[in-house]
Amino acid sequence: RESSEAVAPETWGRGDADLPQHSAKMVNFTIDQLREMMSYPYNIRSMSVIAHVDHGKSTLTDSLVSKAGIISSKNAGDARFTDTRDDEQERGVTIKSTGISMFFRYDKSKYWDENPSAGIDAVNASVDLDLNDPEKNTNYMINLIDSPGHVDFSSEVTAALRITDGALVVVDCIEGVCVQTETVLRQAMGEKIKPVLMVNKLDRAFLELKMDPEEAYQNFRKAVESVNVVVAPYEAEDPVAELKEGGLGPVQVDPAVGTVAFGSGLQQWGFTLKRFAVMYATKFNIQPEDMMRRLWGDYFLDAKSKKWKKGNPHTNIANGLKRAFVQFILDPIQQLCDAIMEEKDKKVQKMLKALNINLRKEDQELRGKPLIKPVMQKWLPAADAILEMMVMHLPSPARAQKYRVSVLYDGPLDDEAAQAIRQCSGETPLMMFVSKMVPTSDKGRFYAFGRVFAGTISTGQKVRIYGPFYEPGKKKDLYLKSIQRTLIQMGRYVEQVADVPAGNNVCLVGVDQYILKTGTITTIESAHSFRQMKYSVSPVVRVAVDVKNPQDLPKLVEGLKRLSKSDPLVLTLTEESGEHVIAGAGELHLEICLKDLQEDFMGGAPIKISDPVVSYRETVTEESSQMCLSKSANKHNRLYTKAAPIPEGVDIAIEEGKINPRDEFKARARLLADEYGMDVGEARKIWAFGPDGTGPNFLLDASKGVQYLNEIKDHVNSGFQWATKEGPMSEEVCRNVILRVLDVTLHADAIHRGAGQILPTARRVYYASMLTASPTLLEPIYLADISCPQDSTGGIYGVLTTRRGHVFAEEVRPGSPIVQLKAYIPVSESFGFTTALRAATGGKAFPQCSFSHWAAINSDPLTPGTKCNEVVLGIRARKGISPEIPPLDRYLDKL
Repeated sequence: RESSEAVAPETWGRGDADLPQHSAKMVNFTIDQLREMMSYPYNIRSMSVIAHVDHGKSTLTDSLVSKAGIISSKNAGDARFTDTRDDEQERGVTIKSTGISMFFRYDKSKYWDENPSAGIDAVNASVDLDLNDPEKNTNYMINLIDSPGHVDFSSEVTAALRITDGALVVVDCIEGVCVQTETVLRQAMGEKIKPVLMVNKLDRAFLELKMDPEEAYQNFRKAVESVNVVVAPYEAEDPVAELKEGGLGPVQVDPAVGTVAFGSGLQQWGFTLKRFAVMYATKFNIQPEDMMRRLWGDYFLDAKSKKWKKGNPHTNIANGLKRAFVQFILDPIQQLCDAIMEEKDKKVQKMLKALNINLRKEDQELRGKPLIKPVMQKWLPAADAILEMMVMHLPSPARAQKYRVSVLYDGPLDDEAAQAIRQCSGETPLMMFVSKMVPTSDKGRFYAFGRVFAGTISTGQKVRIYGPFYEPGKKKDLYLKSIQRTLIQMGRYVEQVADVPAGNNVCLVGVDQYILKTGTITTIESAHSFRQMKYSVSPVVRVAVDVKNPQDLPKLVEGLKRLSKSDPLVLTLTEESGEHVIAGAGELHLEICLKDLQEDFMGGAPIKISDPVVSYRETVTEESSQMCLSKSANKHNRLYTKAAPIPEGVDIAIEEGKINPRDEFKARARLLADEYGMDVGEARKIWAFGPDGTGPNFLLDASKGVQYLNEIKDHVNSGFQWATKEGPMSEEVCRNVILRVLDVTLHADAIHRGAGQILPTARRVYYASMLTASPTLLEPIYLADISCPQDSTGGIYGVLTTRRGHVFAEEVRPGSPIVQLKAYIPVSESFGFTTALRAATGGKAFPQCSFSHWAAINSDPLTPGTKCNEVVLGIRARKGISPEIPPLDRYLDKL
């Protein structure tokens, strides 16, 4: 059991005086206790930690892990226990989301008590309580998932959010809310997840930037407000009433309610306003609730008249008053930090005595900055503040699943499965969602990691496994298999348990052959599957991989299969030319995937990697210049069509699912006409979306009174699907094209208008109408979010201009020397962008690229020598098709 990462037993617990030595065999709790806790869904909290890259998620998670006694408090903050892979430790970037289950005791009734840690204990669980009463039961089980912040791995965040009910949003108090914070917050809100906020890195505000406390307060206020701006649109009109009905309730965060904590993950200290409110309430002799309300916002205490003043901060500050937050919270912290930094030993001793802090022997000799950590850790432990927010303000699975079922479940919301999810008890039939596959130490095998939403999953149980393409009532993508083992994930290792009831996260062994990335596991015959997850990024960067030694080819094929399992977003495909292509969200994402492929999944066999390739889309920019006609092979059928661009914004609506091929056609036509200005009559006669029946291209029937039209409808549609999947210029997917079938002349005899005659003709006529409608390519564009000091912005503009990029927003952060630039840069130009940027700014700029939109290359692809023409020819050469763009007369026939 003891792994090499474990810390020597004597440093476990808190100072060990209170732990009998024999309990050091397992961290403060045993697996049996953990398993017992799982059966009380009201006392479980599932949460994920989400934030922008480098805002301190993993560091903050450490404070909870050390509270549970898994790592020592001395190492907490540097250990980053949840970064389990070697490359995560080296780079200091979280790559995969890691789950960890812990066990705490927290007494809700002690919330307003004077001694802050009275209610919180990292459990010595021999005490036996009546566990069935949710009010009395003070044991809590916390399922925590630490997710990556880097934009390339945001698919991991989506996977983590799906199986949790609450989110701890971490914001750097100096940088404020960044792009990625907003993206993940919106994802969380879409999944109906309740956020609590942690304003992190307060030590920087005090020690590095030496901020004036009033200025610091304004910075924190801005961070809290920016979070609320993002979440406000998702809140119900009357959140309090919704809460009473068992809904999501208020999602905006407010320090005065206790849903915001402040602190420093690195130094492991943190507090909510409640902590100070309780301390001062006895002194001022008022209720702690009132005190807490006054500690945030424009409240001032006038010491002379002994009165509270509310409102107009300018006058009050000018009169020399300090706002309550500054006077009662920031000033004492600042004074303590200053005294320690300036090594005023007597003053420090006096303050420690007043705060009732007893340091360990070895800590008493420290001076200066190293002393701050143990002092603050003892005075304001971060884990207590976070735990308190989790227990008091985040919902338990039993509560959350009642309102989340509509977002999670794809079937009817009143069938057996949906009812079981609402109940969230271990007695009902099983419903479980597998959100990702976790590679194991055993090469090539995976644990399926997910959450049980209803019922109990146990070792050896026979279950139905649904893949992503399962349709209820059909046999496709359905497996009936038994589960080999069930495990609990604990950061670096897993612990085996016999069964896992509803509301908990679990790892399964032995189902990895049947599930590709995500899936549903159930025992209900009529159950539909859980909804597919929507990712905020799309795989646009592709590389081709090949082996150096031909005998390694089977390894590569096998390796690619495993790679696509291990990452929720990565796509692996085999081109017709025989290349193996890997598509990822960005450079870093691809780099990690390729490293995994080579080292873990192929056992170190050498591979060749082509230059990154970008996928383009073909489109048209105006209506066809002439009516296009194609005749079938037997010259008896003629199709007349024209192509035109789709109105702006429709493509995005289709991708977001606002406009759906399965919608009721009249309602859809109304929407298209009202919002996007299409003609209602035409919009009603949309035959098909393409490619794959769901893409952003329309096939419209604009013909009048054609005989036998319905008989050839399917063939015309198949030709359309084929044509939109491989466009006329470079066989790339088409986008934003409306093809109008204007007139059709058919042979009277059914045998002469079969699929063999119509389908190729349909495809030819689409190609002709696209080539006459001034076609062009759309290239993917990244939104680059760059933060850097003011003096080095010049270099950034230089790099962007050489790469066809442009800055469209520049925002200076008040109270900090950092400027935030937002720029668009084509994906094809973004390779090596980070390195070039760092070289141009002396390593000060830090870019984050995320896919933003498709934009046309404004030059004519049919004129040799233009940019667009070069791209088209490059794609044709890469795909190994004839180098010249096919001439129009190959597709267009004369009457």
